[in-house]
Amino acid sequence: MGELLEAVVIGSGFGGAISCCRLAQKWKNKVLLLERGKRYPMGSFPRSPHDFASNFWSPPGDQTRRPEHIAKRDLRGMFDMRTFTRMDAVVCAGLGGGSLIYANVFLEPPTQTFERGWPKGLDKAYLQPYYEVARSVLGARPVPSWTSEPRRKIIRTELFQDFAHNQGRDSTLADICVFFGNDFNNPTPIGVQEKNRYGAVQTSCTYCAECDVGCNTHSKNTVDLNYLHVAEQVHQAHIQTECVAEKIVPLNELGEEDTTADGTHGYRVHYRHLDDGPAFVDTRRVVVSAGTLGSNELLLRCRDKFGTLPRLSQRLGRRFSGNGDFLSFVVKGKKRADPNYGPVITQYTDYNLFKNHDPDRAFILEDASYPNFAAWFVEGLQPSLNILGVLKKTWRVLCSIWRHLVQTFVDGKWSGSVGDLANQLLKGDESYRSIVLLCMGLDKGDGVLTLRDGNLELDWPQQTSMPLYDGIIAAGKKFKAFVQSCIFFPLPTWLWPVRNNITVHSLGGCILADSPEQGVVSAAEHDRGQVFGYQGLYVADGSLLPSAVGANPVATISALAEWIAEGITGIAPDESLGA
Repeated sequence: MGELLEAVVIGSGFGGAISCCRLAQKWKNKVLLLERGKRYPMGSFPRSPHDFASNFWSPPGDQTRRPEHIAKRDLRGMFDMRTFTRMDAVVCAGLGGGSLIYANVFLEPPTQTFERGWPKGLDKAYLQPYYEVARSVLGARPVPSWTSEPRRKIIRTELFQDFAHNQGRDSTLADICVFFGNDFNNPTPIGVQEKNRYGAVQTSCTYCAECDVGCNTHSKNTVDLNYLHVAEQVHQAHIQTECVAEKIVPLNELGEEDTTADGTHGYRVHYRHLDDGPAFVDTRRVVVSAGTLGSNELLLRCRDKFGTLPRLSQRLGRRFSGNGDFLSFVVKGKKRADPNYGPVITQYTDYNLFKNHDPDRAFILEDASYPNFAAWFVEGLQPSLNILGVLKKTWRVLCSIWRHLVQTFVDGKWSGSVGDLANQLLKGDESYRSIVLLCMGLDKGDGVLTLRDGNLELDWPQQTSMPLYDGIIAAGKKFKAFVQSCIFFPLPTWLWPVRNNITVHSLGGCILADSPEQGVVSAAEHDRGQVFGYQGLYVADGSLLPSAVGANPVATISALAEWIAEGITGIAPDESLGA
């Protein structure tokens, strides 16, 4: 592309997809999106042990700090694992960004969230129209009722509802971005394919519990099936995958790179195609939507390593939040859980986030499923994790064999042996009675992202958020007692002496503010989402959020992206996407 484009969008998650679609609606054939990962057509997500072991991100030449077994390999998979001080992070590479692996939940935060360092006037009521548009496009709705269709029954949903009632708390069916057909009131039968309203083929949810590892039936409403589908197929946006953005440089009036320029004459975006090598493209506008870690890393490098964007605020990298993410497990309960069936999250239980708000201990508890193939993995671990349980199963199998031997001698036939042996071997499996507890809440959002040797580093002052984590652990122990389990444990990384948390909802660092002394990106009505100090340089992703939101952040990220895109294009967004 030799001509000056109207916009280059870096990243294809929720913010990038919305920006690409809305800008391409105004400037057809003049918008380019760069995504570092690859496309994932229906059925292409890895499932075999061999392929899954390689489903991580670590391309050649990348010096980012990652787990050693990943960093030493040339990998272009989905999962980008980042290791930092007291906080690790998981993000996604692929067309669709985080939507490929997120847990589908569309949940608006409480009004009190916007009192935690957000710009004046930018509150829940102001953003409500943008929440509604994004909700509609992403098809958010609760799981269909199973009253008249038992096949849709999700046992763990009822288990979490019973626990909430036992604790005197509210459990609410979550709005989830999952395809159950185009008619919300009359769901399409499970497993039946049809085109969604934007023309992309999807499958009515098969309840396979594989949402977090890539949905091979395209039953998740990922952004490549709505916003990006329309951007590319209708508005002629150009999408290049396996392209890593490396540097943004302002241009002067002669079209030359000029680090003293303010972007009035556009930008040159340097990127590296993973197969074809370095390239660049010139554009009037740049929207940085590489996710919280990617956007902070790119802008910090441009300011501190390359010196191409020296005007960027000194607040860049500040106010990082992990959104209070905390994962734990309850094993071998006496109540049925069946965590291997249904969408990954179906409900949330409120712990002082929406009701009786407590800013120090506000979180939600969500149920979580995991795939059937992971359940077989859990069973395979039993010999090393539960010797007594293995001995019991072995005894049952031996008794079954003895009964069939006796029967053979008595009547001369060995009947029903295979089925009985399978029953004795598999019944009482640990997975069916185990529970995954997924919590997120209002951490203090006081992390700092910086560069070390040119790569992103995070300092997370964990102690300031310990009241939240302690409250989450206390709730997990109560859940353990409720299901009559003897085992509750957080992720192993949380155990002493490591004490590393893990987040899948990195937020902040490029926060919205009223001035460059307070943040990185403008919240003013006339230059929504524009980076302080530059014209035509925008940010639209989770890095904008000035605080944790407690709820799953997709809804707020999407609403902000719609708001910013409207400011750039002057076109009020609606659910048609201009198609």
